[in-house]
Amino acid sequence: MRIHVDRERCIGSGTCVLTLPAVFAQDDEDGRVRLTGDTPTAESRAAVDHAVLTCPVSAISVGDGSS
Repeated sequence: MRIHVDRERCIGSGTCVLTLPAVFAQDDEDGRVRLTGDTPTAESRAAVDHAVLTCPVSAISVGDGSS
């Protein structure tokens, strides 16, 4: 699993950070999402999926990591 965030689309709502602060953080400068790592553990998959679904502007996506 590999996470991608679209910082241009992000509005800084912070729902992803609240969902999984071990993977998502907010940039101190502009408040938009940044990753602390783009390959989270398999155990955090449900939380990552929740972050993807609850992002109000669909700025987070998940791939299989093969690319």
